[in-house]
Amino acid sequence: MPLCVFDISHDGTATVPTDSNLTGKAAYRWWHFDLADPDLADWTAIHLAAIPAGALLQAETRPRCDPYEDGLILNLRGINLNEGQPAEQMVSVRIWVSAAVVVTVRVRRVFALEDIRVQAQENAAPPAPAAFLHTLITKLTTRVQDEVMKIAAQTDFYEQDLEDRTTPTPKDLPAARRSVIKLRRYLAPQQTALNRLSQMETPLIPQAGGMALRELANRTTLAVEELTALGERIISVQDEHDQMIAQRQANHGYRLSLAAGIFLPLGFLTGLFGVNVAGMPGTQNPWAFAILSAAMVVIALVVWIGLKRARWL
Repeated sequence: MPLCVFDISHDGTATVPTDSNLTGKAAYRWWHFDLADPDLADWTAIHLAAIPAGALLQAETRPRCDPYEDGLILNLRGINLNEGQPAEQMVSVRIWVSAAVVVTVRVRRVFALEDIRVQAQENAAPPAPAAFLHTLITKLTTRVQDEVMKIAAQTDFYEQDLEDRTTPTPKDLPAARRSVIKLRRYLAPQQTALNRLSQMETPLIPQAGGMALRELANRTTLAVEELTALGERIISVQDEHDQMIAQRQANHGYRLSLAAGIFLPLGFLTGLFGVNVAGMPGTQNPWAFAILSAAMVVIALVVWIGLKRARWL
């Protein structure tokens, strides 16, 4: 059973059909399914040609736009807004569209489609298949841009944090980098698919609709370019933190080496005078310990002055 089905008129009013035909008497009929529907394969086999039916049933997809006979096969991706799921785990929507029917199939809930569903229930649905595509792509692209702007603001914060050299590496920095990689993985082919859709000569998309789709394709291109720049900025931030950590470790090791250099001759003297054999000088002198201690202080000062003049300190 479909999640919803509407007959949509040219004025945007929508009614639920009473028949099971692929198309109706309105401007177009919208069928919306879940891929897990056990009846979906039989339904597509009955109502659609083999190639678009197979495209709707694919378990794994990537963004695409391909004409087929009198219709279009589209796969698009959107930000995952489902509760408890990461935004970068983008949701997919499989689409078959012709002059009289739009068929959409989801795996997870796609909020852009849910918005159109609400519009249909309020008799404000997109009045034509081209308008349906424009509305869907607009909602998907807007949410993508919002997510990219969130990552951009987060990256700005990381860069500002670098002004404080004592700031530790942000724990969520690797997660932000992974988000950029995953988003760009799907948005780059989506950019190509939207560019192809906007330039396609088909009766399904009038000239004005093509211009609007080109603008959406341009917005997707900007999002992809921003993600590329964000990935490089996040790598730069990570490199800065790694460099600061390495510098701090080098400074600590340098200080320890200097301390070892100062105390090395002192350790030699204490070891030498600590041997328990006959003939040790000063064993009968009550001032021997004081003299040895004073000599060690003098040696430490001499070593310190030598390191200072050599500019090691």
